[in-house]
Amino acid sequence: MTFEERFAAGSLDPTVWMPSYLPAWSSRAEAAATYEVGPDGLRLTIPPDQPLWCAGLHDDPPLRVSAVQSGNWSGPVGGTRGQQPFREGLEVREAQDELRGFVPQHGLIEVECRAVIGAGSMFSAWMVGMEDEPERSGEICLVEVFGDSLREDGTAKVGCGIHPFRDPALTEEFAAERRAINVSEPHTYAVEWGPDGVDFLHDGQLMRSSRQSPAYPMMLILGVFDFPGRSPEGFVPELAVTSVIGPAG
Repeated sequence: MTFEERFAAGSLDPTVWMPSYLPAWSSRAEAAATYEVGPDGLRLTIPPDQPLWCAGLHDDPPLRVSAVQSGNWSGPVGGTRGQQPFREGLEVREAQDELRGFVPQHGLIEVECRAVIGAGSMFSAWMVGMEDEPERSGEICLVEVFGDSLREDGTAKVGCGIHPFRDPALTEEFAAERRAINVSEPHTYAVEWGPDGVDFLHDGQLMRSSRQSPAYPMMLILGVFDFPGRSPEGFVPELAVTSVIGPAG
């Protein structure tokens, strides 16, 4: 069985995607993405008037985000159980119903996308545990590129790897290596995730391998990020996703 998303319906499937970024720490409305779905797929943008994400809580640095995620969950309001807490003592502000739209364990996961980013923005695609238990929180990052790494020689630092977060079975294993790439053109970023390790591939080329393997299902997050004050006035970061292909799960 294969999961194949080409965003051909003209709208996001609410049984698969949540168009808000980690909404438990604010709300679905306050964390909502700016996006559209058209013939070319999903287009995430950050217009100049988009508000800060988690204002008052995530201020170092201040951040704006447009992202979609294929899973969602939290504990009750006032509790501390939620996905990817970014500091100690965070409390749930809006309880989230459970969504398990695309949450595989193992297999080949491919994201085809292009991005428009500048010195104050970045894009990323990553798999992360649902965190229904705190230790089920590890991350497999398919790609992460900061705009300030783009060079006139046509290269950029392309990050991928594993972040353990609160998973004691994992260790930090992430690197951003400079390579020839134009991220404004479509590329396929993928991982071959098995019980004995993870291979990271860009356009079918093996970039690196890990002997680590998170031992639980993971959801996918696709996002573009902006750091106010670092980008030219009026600049609109963009992530355009053509397809997501992976094992059904």
